[in-house]
Amino acid sequence: MNNKQYIAELARKTGFSQEDTQRLVRKVIDAMITQFEEGEQVTIPDFGTFEVKKRLERVVVNPLTKKRQLVPPKLVLGFRPVASVKEKINNGGEEDE
Repeated sequence: MNNKQYIAELARKTGFSQEDTQRLVRKVIDAMITQFEEGEQVTIPDFGTFEVKKRLERVVVNPLTKKRQLVPPKLVLGFRPVASVKEKINNGGEEDE
């Protein structure tokens, strides 16, 4: 599902126009980005938690040249789903009975 399809489906389910839905989704994403920039995590109930993690510097080896290189530390965005979402995905998207 691409962004256009997602917005259309969300608009259909909520009854809002596609333009209003697009603006709302953009505002939510902008608010999440602001929190990430501040180093905060964002938790969405019944879905999961997004958090910025620091990946430490490390040494890697190029398999062709056998040359060692230092990879600098960097920040990465991680996602940890809640157990119910994990379980649903592991069951192929079908509800437990």
